[in-house]
Amino acid sequence: MRIGIDARCLIEGRRTGVEEYTLSLLSNLFEIDQENKYILFINSWKNPAGDFSWVKKYPNVRIKRFNYPNKILNFLFWYFSWPKIDRMIGGADFFFFPNLNFGTVSKKCKVINTIHDLSFERYPEYFSIKRRLWHSFVNPKKACQRADRIVTVSHSSRNDVISKYRISPKKIKVIHSAVGEKFSMTDRNDRNLIRVKEKYGLPYKFMLYLGTIEPRKNIAAIVRAYSQLQRFAHETKNEELKKYKLVIAGEKGWLSGKIFWEMRQARFCENIYLISFVDDIDKEFVYNLASLFVYPSFFEGFGFPPLEAMKCGVPVITSNNSSLPEVVGKAGILIDPDKPDEIYRAMKEVLISRELHSQLMTLGLRRAKEFSWKRTAESFLEMLREVV
Repeated sequence: MRIGIDARCLIEGRRTGVEEYTLSLLSNLFEIDQENKYILFINSWKNPAGDFSWVKKYPNVRIKRFNYPNKILNFLFWYFSWPKIDRMIGGADFFFFPNLNFGTVSKKCKVINTIHDLSFERYPEYFSIKRRLWHSFVNPKKACQRADRIVTVSHSSRNDVISKYRISPKKIKVIHSAVGEKFSMTDRNDRNLIRVKEKYGLPYKFMLYLGTIEPRKNIAAIVRAYSQLQRFAHETKNEELKKYKLVIAGEKGWLSGKIFWEMRQARFCENIYLISFVDDIDKEFVYNLASLFVYPSFFEGFGFPPLEAMKCGVPVITSNNSSLPEVVGKAGILIDPDKPDEIYRAMKEVLISRELHSQLMTLGLRRAKEFSWKRTAESFLEMLREVV
């Protein structure tokens, strides 16, 4: 079979959720499948920042690059349903879109779409007007109706696609995402721990949030819960709890100004550390340095950070909604994201009880082993054969 793949999301060279998913899935897929031919479709007016050199070691994989201005090409896809991507790359039996994007293919070419989440449908208030317009033009509902098979990264996303777009359950395959093997519990004598601690000015003991700084992630609730924890520590003169700081790490997202205001207004704001960006090679060590990971997001299609934290042996507190219980299972503490008091109580219990802390570490490490990109790629290849 000839399988075309939309690799435009890799052009910028970033490692956000969609890029991580695409790169990890494809690299593992190419490792286990030497029979089918894969053609990566990329388009960029300028030289791509992303590194595609890793593709060269696979003889059955090649890149077809085009240099059209993206806005013009997207307009042609949207308004004229032309050109056909499968014809641009020399023909394909299947075309795989690893995320929502503009594009159209011939009727004879089967389409597979990955839907990561429908957060833009469920919570449009968390998106900018520009982003909402983009989703409107891409028309996810039509894309799902046109697709021959839809992959969702969680049962939660599958249920949303069925209920929001009235798509037949038979058309949808749930294939869980995973996180990289680099995330692991590090030896306490690893010099990288000291290097990363000094590089980012991290405190000796801290709770961690790592992700985009935006309203959907509910960071304000973490700040309020931390303030409650410190108030309790000072009122009860608990010197051990007083030592714990709060580290908020991640890139600025949509409507982040109000979150920063909340941090500045917090009673114990001097104990809150803000890190605007963490290099990809340093993430595992940041996790390993943390005593607790807190992620009370309002909605996630999969939720990479809690799984990354568990693989590093860090106890996790996260929300009881969307896909997060599906990922964490019974290996973390699930809270109502609308109730900062629940987050505070969970923080206090984990940090006070060494037994609970140790138990969550063990359960998290065990749970994380259930997810791997190799398994994800094997399930994807199995789905391809089912469609054929």
